[in-house]
Amino acid sequence: MEKRCTWCENTFEEYEKYHDEEWGVPVHDDKTHFEFLTLEGAQAGLSWSTILKKRDGYRQLFADFNVEAVAEFTPAEVEIILQNPAIIRNRLKVAGTVINAQKFIAVQKEFGSFDKYVWSFVGGKPIVNSWESMKQVPATTPESDALSKDLKKRGFKFVGSTIMYAYMQACGLVMDHTTDCFRYKALSEK
Repeated sequence: MEKRCTWCENTFEEYEKYHDEEWGVPVHDDKTHFEFLTLEGAQAGLSWSTILKKRDGYRQLFADFNVEAVAEFTPAEVEIILQNPAIIRNRLKVAGTVINAQKFIAVQKEFGSFDKYVWSFVGGKPIVNSWESMKQVPATTPESDALSKDLKKRGFKFVGSTIMYAYMQACGLVMDHTTDCFRYKALSEK
């Protein structure tokens, strides 16, 4: 049996699959960036396992993370979404997703892609850490602070530094698999 990061040991199959196949893998697709920006914001105050279990609901209710479609959601559509238990039914988070979609498009127009924008905060390549234990992993870094500050300035919602660090880990801007995890070697060589 392969050794994984301790945060996903003794969990459910989708959680292990997420750890094994997605977490820490560099993302360069704007649709995926928007998905993780949405899901990490939805996680605020909750566990990632809760969000992962509702991921399909988010995909269904947020137009499979089509940013242009979400940017045009009306207040009436937001009300319908808020009735569906397939997602976290938090009014501020759902409304914030619509605002974030609009701001995301503005960033795409300014930089050519959200990907180009977000990767500039780490110099265009992943920050590869060598943590021996998850206890060593910080909740925020100067890079997540800078990203958070800039996104807030642009009007994004639910983009605090802790949320942004989790987003950076998810999208591979930061590689935080522990050195004893089987994914560490493959992802630290990218």
